[in-house]
Amino acid sequence: MSSWIVLILAGICESAWATALGKSQGFTKIVPDIIFIVGLFLSMVGLAFAMHSIPTSTAYAVWVGIGAALTALYAMATGSKPISLARILLIIGLVACVIGLKIVN
Repeated sequence: MSSWIVLILAGICESAWATALGKSQGFTKIVPDIIFIVGLFLSMVGLAFAMHSIPTSTAYAVWVGIGAALTALYAMATGSKPISLARILLIIGLVACVIGLKIVN
């Protein structure tokens, strides 16, 4: 499997574990705790795999960018954060930077 595909999947897992961590209420809720642990493991394994062929600086920036964008979109979609033009434009900027890093790598 392509390192870039694995990196994208790892970024999705990063968003999942970050969201689950917020919902775990200090590791007191079992379902979010399990999602956190599995998501964290898969995210780290995917990031490590991708860094075999993608430079660390690029892989890490893409991983964080995907995770941050998806976490913010999830928060807006579920109503825990308000939808605003500024948030949408900033997420678009993050996605553009991730795409840009892929292009120049």
